[in-house]
Amino acid sequence: MATHGTFRRIKWAILFVTLGIYYFLPFIRWDRGPNAPDQAVLIDLEGRRAYFFFIEIWPQEVYYLTGLLIVAALTLFLMNAVAGRIWCGYLCPQTVWTDLFLWVESKIEGDRRDRIALDNAPMSLSKLCKRVAKHTSWLMIAWWTGGAWVLYFSDAPTLVYELATFQAPWAAYLWIGILTTTTYLLAGFMREQVCIYMCPWPRIQAALTDEKALNVTYRWDRGEPRGPLKRNKELADQGLPAGDCIDCAQCFHVCPTGVDIRNGLQLDCIQCGLCIDACDNVMTKVGKPTGLIGYDTDENIQRRLDGKDPIYEIVRPRTVIYAVLIALVGAIMLYALLSRDFSGISAVHDRNPIFVVQNDGSIRNGYTVRLMNKRNFERSFLVNIEGLPTGTRIEAIGIDHYFEGRPYVVVGPDQTREIRVLVYSPTGAQMPSSTPITFRLTDTVMGEVTTTKGFFKAP
Repeated sequence: MATHGTFRRIKWAILFVTLGIYYFLPFIRWDRGPNAPDQAVLIDLEGRRAYFFFIEIWPQEVYYLTGLLIVAALTLFLMNAVAGRIWCGYLCPQTVWTDLFLWVESKIEGDRRDRIALDNAPMSLSKLCKRVAKHTSWLMIAWWTGGAWVLYFSDAPTLVYELATFQAPWAAYLWIGILTTTTYLLAGFMREQVCIYMCPWPRIQAALTDEKALNVTYRWDRGEPRGPLKRNKELADQGLPAGDCIDCAQCFHVCPTGVDIRNGLQLDCIQCGLCIDACDNVMTKVGKPTGLIGYDTDENIQRRLDGKDPIYEIVRPRTVIYAVLIALVGAIMLYALLSRDFSGISAVHDRNPIFVVQNDGSIRNGYTVRLMNKRNFERSFLVNIEGLPTGTRIEAIGIDHYFEGRPYVVVGPDQTREIRVLVYSPTGAQMPSSTPITFRLTDTVMGEVTTTKGFFKAP
């Protein structure tokens, strides 16, 4: 059943913003220079990169995904500590798409009473046209939902053209089909069953909430004993107990999961606030104060019964801890992001032979060194080794250019290059059996330095 009010307007605003971002974000461009995709948000599986505006994530940086998941979980915990299942009521994709499907249904088939009458009516041309229009609209929304998803994995304008001309990869059509089907079924038919039976979050949040969290609450201290408006007015005139609830059941009819909030807080309630709007509208019509249903706590109901003022403790140890943890994890991720290197080096020591004694008395160790250029343009590097005595010589097989005895290696854009490096100790130097060393990679233009640890073996 449709309703209007503050919380309904909030839900509409969130719906338009979130769906607008989801559907149109792949078409936003972001200039990253030559040899780089210009889509603002892109998960490039072929190029093994993830792009989010100015942020570029490589496969070996999967820990950023871990950090995002931790922040998301803590944010969900914080939202629950403040206002219960507020995520479920306003931001959950199931809720957003179900609201959109319900809006389409109401525009085509009418309000709840009209839809019940249409269900019970015999099949006619008018009923058939309405059903076809509704399901066609649902399928179009579901199709665009699946289509928008695959646009995040390829250049959006190009993929749209390929999809329209049937030149896109088969995987794109497959995933569009899967997501179209799931969106159509979940938002069109299963709706509250997803929230009640399939989603694990209600069970989790029930264990996380506390008596200070704001939840959609029927203020029974004011509403009971409930009854028809005329009867309760007569009771009040006689000085007998009479509540403000007129037992119209509007709060129950507008609930997307079929909860009667007057029976207390229930696991099925998604805290969307639509029952608040419905009740406020009724209270306004009958000339009673609004707020019979609202975001409140059972503790405040008891305080009002005791003649005390209600208290609202949004800032308390639980919410402060969650907020601090979110800030801490976010700061760690930001520091790691700002201080990360755009080049890399790794060195693997030869296993056999571990070392070779030369005729002149020097000792040779061999390494397989891999250089990584994470930028989208060609770069040149100098390879140096620290930790060995003066006079140590470095030889890179296949490298013809050296600068002050250090190999000068060019690595292509967004590529790695593997080279064979031989390290010779000074002639006659007394070397321990194992010497810790450091391989240093220096960008000849930007001066960026990357290091890795290794060891030098001797008899």
